[in-house]
Amino acid sequence: MSPSGSTPPEAERLRALGWTETWAAAAAAAAAPGTAPARVVRHDGVAVVVAGADGASTRPLRPALPPLAVGDWVLVDAESVVTVLPRTSLLQRRDPTRGGGQVMAANVDCVGIVGGLDRPVKPGRIQRFVVQVRAAGAVPLVVLTKADLVDPAAARAAVATVARAAPGIATIVTSVATDRGLDAVRAAVADRTVAFVGESGAGKSTLVNALAGREIAATRAVRRGDAKGRHTTTARALHVIADPNGPGCRIVDTPGLREIGIYTDVGVVDDVFDDVTVHVDDCRFDDCTHTNEPECAVLAAIAAGTLDLERLAAWRHLRDEAAEGRGP
Repeated sequence: MSPSGSTPPEAERLRALGWTETWAAAAAAAAAPGTAPARVVRHDGVAVVVAGADGASTRPLRPALPPLAVGDWVLVDAESVVTVLPRTSLLQRRDPTRGGGQVMAANVDCVGIVGGLDRPVKPGRIQRFVVQVRAAGAVPLVVLTKADLVDPAAARAAVATVARAAPGIATIVTSVATDRGLDAVRAAVADRTVAFVGESGAGKSTLVNALAGREIAATRAVRRGDAKGRHTTTARALHVIADPNGPGCRIVDTPGLREIGIYTDVGVVDDVFDDVTVHVDDCRFDDCTHTNEPECAVLAAIAAGTLDLERLAAWRHLRDEAAEGRGP
């Protein structure tokens, strides 16, 4: 504490970035004398911007380090990043051009899957993001934006679509134009590090600006006719959001994604689709394919109306993709 009993500004800057006693213990275990903790708040390809107790500065990337991600906690000296602290979560996807994993953000607690109500909600896209968020070790949250552009019945239908595609995942309907749902989003991400993901034009940057109370992410209008967006956000960046009425949060704004390739183990897919896999052990045959075998518990659940056929199809597809994407 400072002489006045208040928290020193240096400690407050770290706390606002998400620094906790747990991270302090991890830094102590790293045993790197002469270093200070900082968080990666922007990745510019050849260098990263890190923020710590003394403010923000740029550090070059070193080949000896693992690939850094926005959200990483690191230890730095006067010239470079010395080490990366062990991550609590890692959001990634399958690289669409080279295969393997493409890092999106680290140490996020929650991931907001953003979809605009000015376009059809795509169940498969929601499911893919939920799988990757679970694989990351974070909590998924679906945020449907632009509710002011559709009638209430359309918004309710979109929420129902999400519920069928991803049972049990919290969904918040929002409109920045009318402030609808923004307090609910603030409550969901309070004192957390959250990444917002989704396709271009879905309203991610507009949502980030609304939560921040100022423009920190650039926005552009979507195209007429198909509501497709332009890639306004070109680099991932972490923003500290203060809230005079609460603890605030940390937000990672990400570029729009045309596709989200699965990069995880089949076990994660099974966990996300536990409404399907709960029946598998009850099938008569251990190698049941759940297509036409007798005494198949999965097909029996579909016939009884307790399991959606589309959920079974999605489970099969994403399981196959996960097996192919991760390799041996």
